Amino acid sequence: MGTPAELERYEQRFRRAGLPLLIEDLSPTHDIFTRATPLLVLVFLAEILGATSLNWPTWKNVLAAFIALAVLVGGFGVLNGLRGRRFWSLPTRFGIPELAVFVLLPALLPVVSQGQFRQFFGVAFGNLLLVGVVYVVVGYGLIATMYWSLRRLAGDLADSIASMVRALPLLLVFSLVLFINTEMWQVFTGMPVEFILFSVAAFTLLSTLFLMVRLPKELDAIERDADSGPPLRRLQRLNLSVSLVIRQWVQTLVVSSGVGLFFVAFGMLAINRHIYETWDIDPGGWAYDVQLLGHPMVISAGLVKVAVGIANFTGLYYSIALLTDSSYREEFLDTITAELRDLFTARAEYLQLRAATAYVSQSPSGPMAK
Repeated sequence: MGTPAELERYEQRFRRAGLPLLIEDLSPTHDIFTRATPLLVLVFLAEILGATSLNWPTWKNVLAAFIALAVLVGGFGVLNGLRGRRFWSLPTRFGIPELAVFVLLPALLPVVSQGQFRQFFGVAFGNLLLVGVVYVVVGYGLIATMYWSLRRLAGDLADSIASMVRALPLLLVFSLVLFINTEMWQVFTGMPVEFILFSVAAFTLLSTLFLMVRLPKELDAIERDADSGPPLRRLQRLNLSVSLVIRQWVQTLVVSSGVGLFFVAFGMLAINRHIYETWDIDPGGWAYDVQLLGHPMVISAGLVKVAVGIANFTGLYYSIALLTDSSYREEFLDTITAELRDLFTARAEYLQLRAATAYVSQSPSGPMAK
């Protein structure tokens, strides 16, 4: 027979795995926004500064801040009374009224104190955006997923390095050719840093979209292989997909970072000042000359840009190969399949416990019987 303590252990396991949506009846009002109450309260109180002005004397700003604090606390206290809670209590649930007060009440302060309607829309939009971020980050377990990924970083790092070593011969076939190409250096050394960062973000988005397109098929196969419990709901599958995408990011980051460092080291050995002049390459905003066993070497901003550019292409190739190349795919999915099989089995046990608990509570002889 299931007990609340047993159910809580299963739900805590799902949260720690970064899969809170495997919990049945997960409620945004009770389970998502209440977990972010300290952050929301801190932001809510910090917005008393909206009632102050840099053009006012100190005493007037202090007075305005105290009045604004009274308005915010009083407004939420009145809402507590209307919702049947004590005036000074923190909300145990965040429904539409609580979220509306959080978004709109601080936005009214600059309007009342200074007639700043533009600030009203800015503060209201910022608060609304924060509510959306909290819903996504807490609701989809992104913090738990990142923590879980960091805890597994040692194992994932070993897998990623092994993958990088296996992939390196193939990668070097085209990467080295690109690296010693004059046009490649001219393109990347002349590219602003902002464009380099934009290309990294664009390639990351491209690889993520590819993974999200392929994941439903892979998840179906893993779910059929586990053969435990009812099918996952759409939001649960999305939660699982986000978790797998973050894990793939960790592996791809390790591989692409390793390749980038390799080309920085190789470039210092192979590309000297004479080659810079022959190729008519600008070293960039900074360049340092070093000596290794009497051999002159140069590390420059241009070299780092080229290494990052090639690492970017390598990361895109590797992230796609994880699901298309049979050897990489097997390596990436084998560990995940075993872990997900255990989670699906735990979910089936969890659902059985919930059903048993509900049956006992509703039975005439159960604790809820009259």
